[in-house]
Amino acid sequence: MSSFPLFSVETARRPVAAVQNWPASVLQRLAAVPKLAEVRPASRLEVRPAPEMVSSGVRELDALTGGLPRGCVTEVCGPASSGRTSLLLATLAAATKRQDICALVDVCDAFDPASAATAGMDFEKLLWVRCGTKVLSPRRQRETPPFRKEREKGALSDKQSVSETPVEQALRATDLLLQSGGFGLVVVDLSDVPMQLARKIPLTSWFRFQRAVEHTPTVLFVITPSPCAKTCATLLVKLQAEKKLSAFRAQLLGRSPAHTQLLDGLQVQGELLRSRLERKPMQSVKAAFKTRAAQF
Repeated sequence: MSSFPLFSVETARRPVAAVQNWPASVLQRLAAVPKLAEVRPASRLEVRPAPEMVSSGVRELDALTGGLPRGCVTEVCGPASSGRTSLLLATLAAATKRQDICALVDVCDAFDPASAATAGMDFEKLLWVRCGTKVLSPRRQRETPPFRKEREKGALSDKQSVSETPVEQALRATDLLLQSGGFGLVVVDLSDVPMQLARKIPLTSWFRFQRAVEHTPTVLFVITPSPCAKTCATLLVKLQAEKKLSAFRAQLLGRSPAHTQLLDGLQVQGELLRSRLERKPMQSVKAAFKTRAAQF
């Protein structure tokens, strides 16, 4: 790249009119450089169009967030028994009903097909990726970034086999799904992953997912125990359970509730922590919905 002075003694000696036109001449010089041909002033930058919003399957959550944006990362966080699974099933059911091809990256193998069928999911439009401990061959290790760094440091030899953790499997599977395209919804279920392990996911992975999903009709829906995607998430919603009505009633009556009634009538509070869809400062707002036990 050829260098040129932005200010010199000759520039200071020029007439006032020439100095006033100096910003325009600088932009012309920048545009002449091939690598900087797209440089333009901030006043000429185009505002990105608002992404298409689709339903999450929960009416109250749609009223809170406006839906799930396509081409963006949506993160839902919350502790155990906070309504995360109910929202996951409702979102997948709503996506398959609108004829979207979906993919579920099940990190801890916690997906229950019977509950999904009760929620109204169409399994013909679902790709279920079940993660688990897997031993990588030396050839496969050379293609996997986490182990490539270890080999460069000399910690691994070319003949050693390494076990790939479920989280590493999930990150690699998600990357392949987003790069392949054709999915209307990709769900990554990290809800049962320990919080310390979930927070160790590199921020570069979330940036790579964000860049892979933008300008596509795919909704990347991530469920985590605590916020992990940071600024890569366009929407960040926190779920919190208020009370377990049926379990309390059963305890008062001296009976043990059935496993299908433990979360019946669960009062869930959804709080919108971040939204990058608005141009104004975001405030924390809440919405509530209730879970219902399925009758098998």
